[in-house]
Parts: sequence; structure tokens; C-alpha cells
Amino acid sequence: MARGSAGESALHRHLRVLDAFDALHPFLTLGEIAGTARIPVSTAHRLVAELTQEGLLERLPDRTYRLGVRLWEYASRTPGALGLREVARPWIAAAHARIRQHVQLGVRAELDVLFIERMSAPDAVVNATLIGGRIPLHASSNGLVLLAHAPAGVVDEALRSPMRAYTPHTITDPQVLGAELARIRADGFAVASGHIHLESRGMAVPVRGPEGEVYAALGAVVPNDGAPAAAVLETLRVASAGITRALRALYGSGLDDAAVVHGPRPDAGVSAKSWAYIADLAERADAAPTVRT
Repeated sequence: MARGSAGESALHRHLRVLDAFDALHPFLTLGEIAGTARIPVSTAHRLVAELTQEGLLERLPDRTYRLGVRLWEYASRTPGALGLREVARPWIAAAHARIRQHVQLGVRAELDVLFIERMSAPDAVVNATLIGGRIPLHASSNGLVLLAHAPAGVVDEALRSPMRAYTPHTITDPQVLGAELARIRADGFAVASGHIHLESRGMAVPVRGPEGEVYAALGAVVPNDGAPAAAVLETLRVASAGITRALRALYGSGLDDAAVVHGPRPDAGVSAKSWAYIADLAERADAAPTVRT
């Protein structure tokens, strides 16, 4: 792979440009991209031009840029998280109908929780979650559940890493965090009152796969008003169990052992007849002779 004078690969420089965009900054000028990515404007100009040509960025009439639809196309083909999202959505909707605040599904991405689905009410309490957004594992109820069930190496890394304090209630002490993770493993849920915003209270439970492994965390964000947590947690447990049953039914329909390891495929939620037809179309396209001009 080609590398620049500083030893940084060309791919990494392109990724720095893409990483400049986030939910709060979806539209950026060339100068803003260069500043956020910490690269010279001349370099940013070349990288942005290449990404735009390939459809990974799109240039708007006002000369700002946004992430291109081709990235969404790639993401839609990703096994695991997106298949899980399709399977979980009816249960998230059912839980949201009862809780009527925020209900969200997250998976672990290194030392963050990555939120892949969320349903909210217009008048719901403050919530920092965005679909496709990340929050450090130590700070949220979803993240605490995922960290509690993460491999030992991940837990050790999290305990050694700096922990951002969003409020005075955010857990930032390694010993306190370690004890909280042990409690979550024993009790089967996490409650984070005022950890990210003082007005909000997060609660989460694990979502297990067909073999009993923790695939994700299902959480709710409700007002931090001291109300009993039991009803919300029970709703989340019922929805989590429903997601697990749906995953087992999916695997029972003929997926092989590799699929269990890799997670749900993107065809989760697609009818068997539709998926067979799509597969047949793909086979016909592959078998069609190539026309050369």
C-alpha cells in the first residue's frame, strides 16, 4: 500500500477526510475538512476530489461536501449489526410503545457503544444518542452492559484508558467501574442515573444470540426523576427475549455455523421467497456473457 513521506498510508489519509464528518457536522467546506483532518488544504483538495469521483463524498451547489450515498450502500451490505437491526426493530417498537421515551439498540465498537437503532417520542427527555453515533462504553447504560460482557482484554483496556466525565455522576474511577461491571454481570442489567445528562436516566439489558453470547444491548433513556426502574427493565427484558427468539428462528431456518459466529445477515427480515428471487437474479447476472465494445 502506498505511503506518504510521513509513513501514513493513502487509505488512512482518505479515512481521515471521511472521519471529519459527524452527526453535528454533516456539511463541511474544503477548509473545514482540512482543519478537522489536520492536513494541508492542497492535500485535502486532492483527497476530496478522489473521494468525490468515487461517490464516497458529494459536492453540493454551495461548495460544501457531505458523505456520499455510496457509503450507505456499503453499510447496507454489512452482516451483523444491520441484520440484527432488522430482527430487533419490531421488538424495539413494542418496547417504545410502552416506555414512550427513548429505546435504543447498541453494539460494541472497540471502546465505544455504536447505536444502530433508536425510537423516540417528540417530548422525550434529553438523550445524546444518534443512530450511527458513538458514546464511550463507561458512560452509558448500553455501554456498561456491553463492557460487562466483553472479553477480559477489552475490559482491561477500558479500565486503563482515560474516562471522560460528562457529569459528576459519570463513572471515571477504574475500581468503581470494575465493581459496577461485576454487579451488572450478576444482576443482568445496568442503570445509569445522570451519567451523561443530569435530567436523564439510562437503563439497559443484554441481548443474547442463539448460542447465549451477548450480541448487543437494549436500553431506554427516561427522566431521572427517581421513579422505580422495575417496569422499564421488565419491558426491556421482554423485548430482549423476543429478539433472541427471533434470532434463534432465523438461524433455525438454515443458516450455517459460520453465520452464528458472524451474526445476522443483511437479508434478515426479507421473506425466504424474496431472498431466493434476489439470489437467482444475482446468479443470472454472474452467468451473463460479458459484452466487449
